[in-house]
Amino acid sequence: MRIEREYRFLENIDEIRIYNASKKDFYKPTPQEFDIEDITIQEFINNLPIEIHTFIPYNEGEDFIIQSLGSFTLDRYDSTQDDAKGRRLSKLSPLFYEILHDDLLGVYLRRKPKNIRFVYYDGKKLTKLSTARIVYDMERIFIITNNVDTNINKRDEDNSSRIDEDKSNMMENFSQTGSYYNLHGKYTWSQGVYNIINRPKEEADDFYNIVFDLVIPEDQHIVDKIFTTTNKETSQCNEIIRITTNDGALKVLEVNIYSYFDESGIIIRQGLINDITQQHHYESSKPVDFLLDGFKNSKKLALLIEPLNKTHYKFSKGFYYLIEKDYEEYDHSSKILENIVEKDAAKRIRKVYDGEISKIDEILTYRVDGNPNNEKIVDLYIERFEYNDEVHSLGFLTDITEEMKKQEKLIESNELQLILIKEIHHRVKNNLQVLNSFLNLEKRAYRNDPDIIIEHMQARLTSLALLHEKTYATKDFKNINLKDYMIDYDSKTGGFMDIPEGIEFETHVDDDLNLTIDLITPLLLIIDEITMNAIKHAFPDKTIPNKKITKEITKIDDNTVRLIIKDNGVGIKDKKSISKNLGCEIIKSLTKQISGKISLMDCENGTAYKLVFPIKIKHTIQ
Repeated sequence: MRIEREYRFLENIDEIRIYNASKKDFYKPTPQEFDIEDITIQEFINNLPIEIHTFIPYNEGEDFIIQSLGSFTLDRYDSTQDDAKGRRLSKLSPLFYEILHDDLLGVYLRRKPKNIRFVYYDGKKLTKLSTARIVYDMERIFIITNNVDTNINKRDEDNSSRIDEDKSNMMENFSQTGSYYNLHGKYTWSQGVYNIINRPKEEADDFYNIVFDLVIPEDQHIVDKIFTTTNKETSQCNEIIRITTNDGALKVLEVNIYSYFDESGIIIRQGLINDITQQHHYESSKPVDFLLDGFKNSKKLALLIEPLNKTHYKFSKGFYYLIEKDYEEYDHSSKILENIVEKDAAKRIRKVYDGEISKIDEILTYRVDGNPNNEKIVDLYIERFEYNDEVHSLGFLTDITEEMKKQEKLIESNELQLILIKEIHHRVKNNLQVLNSFLNLEKRAYRNDPDIIIEHMQARLTSLALLHEKTYATKDFKNINLKDYMIDYDSKTGGFMDIPEGIEFETHVDDDLNLTIDLITPLLLIIDEITMNAIKHAFPDKTIPNKKITKEITKIDDNTVRLIIKDNGVGIKDKKSISKNLGCEIIKSLTKQISGKISLMDCENGTAYKLVFPIKIKHTIQ
């Protein structure tokens, strides 16, 4: 026999687990010592559906005299009330006396009730479960117990209910989600929860929070926060926690819990649990975090996902670099607006948050920790929009402190340079807004395949980050050497596109071909679209050798450039259908921006595009 005792924080109850105990361990027949009368309501107690034991304190609680035991216990030990009445608990059941004496004495002295759960095991099988409440009243100790017979099978549900449950279980299995419902301290768990915690259902699961019991110690404070929040009259809580399953697997879960009180004042909790381990990588929490990778090395630019949401926000590292805080220490709230020097700008940001206006586009001054000696100038854009009947927000933040300081110096010597620097900031913002438009288009086209959206956006973000890096380095926005840029582009393509093994890139660019940022930005996005399409569709047979994608960019004359980009893959069978897909529409739109013409070329094998466009177009840089 083995006895274990543990305080269950989540249920606020002491649990006593008893393993492999026999009848003789608990019940030892002993002669009656005291003449005890029945309690006046004994007959009423005997007919209650719950079990009540009555004890009279003896010698100031040193021991307890049994006045009556419940019928469930008497039947278990083949006894009657006459076999138990008038005996000391320490003699009739020394084991229970040892287990319960301190609890009984505490209730007797402090007059405060206490809850205890008894769990009995035969080997690993649960054989009995009792929840007991110890109460002092009428100068007596009452133990009120609710016994659960774990051997009674639940009533079979009708066929239609089982079919619906099977569908739900299948969906939860694929989505790695689960749910639960808690009423009167009893839990109802969906099959998805068992999929997440890697074990089958057990008899006692209705009485435990089987997920929060697995939370690692480092995240226990989050569980405390969840229950503090959800004990309010009506509340909702969304948090990320980590658990260790019984087989040793570490998982990252997103839990969304809603609680409310019914008309009787009973708290009801409903929870949705989502396994985000694969997307999380212990640093991020949602698949959209892959979009942030395009900004991961940037200290100047920051992508703000859901900046108006206090719970679900996600910012790239450039944001934390700007405010000079570690992302683990940062607590997202409106207090950050207090560090903005321009109070009118801060008010407009609050209006976006309140839904009074849909977007904000401001250049403002930010004081790090409110310090006037540490000011940064930033370009902030936030847009509020609705998607799937929910309000979302997206923003871009650019640290232009150094550029603005350079502008101040250039004003005295060369006002043209000031105009150029201001132009590049607006160009960066315009490029990001173009990407935002692409994102909205692809959300509609690929709503059932978000991985494609993430992959495309990551490639575009990284390409533009490379362009901005070279532009900042040269400080010349009218003459970007295309050959230098394309060499860097090819060398880094493998870092932002999922390229199958064996595909080679060849690029030939005229040495003296220089373009403005107005031209090179849509040009590189066109190259991105065609390259991504070739990688996905040109080489279905991964074993074929000598797979190649080539680009040839040459000057036809002083004002005309020709791009030929082709692959040696399987080619396109139905050339008419390609003009109808979203990628083709994006390419056409970008081609129009540079006043160019694009066509699909005839070739013996593979696919080839020809793009012709002018070197000089009407643009904002003068």
